[in-house]
Amino acid sequence: MKSKFRAMAAVAVIAIAASACGSSGSSTTTTTAASGGSTTSTSAPAKFLGCMVTDTGGIDDRSFNASSWQGMQEAQAAEPSKITVKYLQSTTQSDYVPNINTFESQHCGIIVTVGFLMGTATQNAAKANANQKFGIVDYTYSPAISNIDALVFNTVQDGFLGGYLAAGMSKTHVVATFGGLKIPTVTIYMDGFWDGVQYYDTKHPGTKTTVLGWNEQTQTGSFTGDFTNQTKGETLTQAFISEHADIIFPVAGNVGLGAAKAVQTADAAGQDVNMEWVDTDGCISAPQYCKYFITSVEKGIQTAVKTAVVSAANGTFKGGNYIGTLANGGVTLAPFHDFASKVPASLNSELAQVKQGIINGSIPTPTKSPV
Repeated sequence: MKSKFRAMAAVAVIAIAASACGSSGSSTTTTTAASGGSTTSTSAPAKFLGCMVTDTGGIDDRSFNASSWQGMQEAQAAEPSKITVKYLQSTTQSDYVPNINTFESQHCGIIVTVGFLMGTATQNAAKANANQKFGIVDYTYSPAISNIDALVFNTVQDGFLGGYLAAGMSKTHVVATFGGLKIPTVTIYMDGFWDGVQYYDTKHPGTKTTVLGWNEQTQTGSFTGDFTNQTKGETLTQAFISEHADIIFPVAGNVGLGAAKAVQTADAAGQDVNMEWVDTDGCISAPQYCKYFITSVEKGIQTAVKTAVVSAANGTFKGGNYIGTLANGGVTLAPFHDFASKVPASLNSELAQVKQGIINGSIPTPTKSPV
């Protein structure tokens, strides 16, 4: 299959809504103690300040913003005498540049921006200020930029595993996926999911699984238009369920909580519908819906962000492009949690074989790594 968009999109993350308090606007900053709580610093500033600009989903999106912030907190926890961290929240895309400019004026040791949509704003700032170090989640540059640590994840790989698992667990042989926005960091997950379903069917002659919401070959599908409107996610999921989908895979940040609500409602009505979460381990980030999460298709954002901040603080920052894969642990499937006894041993064994095949190249995935 042909290569297309760069592989980037948006691992376990704790529920950190508490650390979002007082940060609903783009002008608000939060300094976070090593314990993970939100505090106002009255002491002398630390020698190194790590700063993060969120995307519009916000710090408690239970997805890529939340896991990026956890990575910032983990960097501070690793060296609390040296590193302190804070963030500015973007409520609209027009906040990206002002928030980056604000942090530049505060002499942050590194400015981490979160999300594909901030790629251009981050690049322009980095080129205008060659001495300022940046990190960005879910964007990569070609050629690489020396003062930007670009953190991307080849989520087509674990998306493929998620699709294979969904096809194997579906009783109706109808599954569904949808995105928040039609951008590469979203559609790469959906590409992998779609192709994983197709691969399952080739390995199980006589099985025909329908995928609603996305077609990897035509690059057409269903999107809610943002990462925040849970009602849209609920409505779209209800439509999929009415078409007999019994496993849903939302790639839409907070919108996915609407999908989970629809699944919960279907369960209450006696329908056997479940789902897979995205970016983080949903049983940790949205535990109220854990009973419906077969697994989560994760990427190791927090570890990558932590590494970027700590390296900048310790003078080992190199910039360039980091790519998370199944081979290096940068992407993975989360534990099955409540489904541990429900996933057949034979299917679990097949997943392990498929994972190894992707790693060694014997099973091709449709979307290639960006570099």
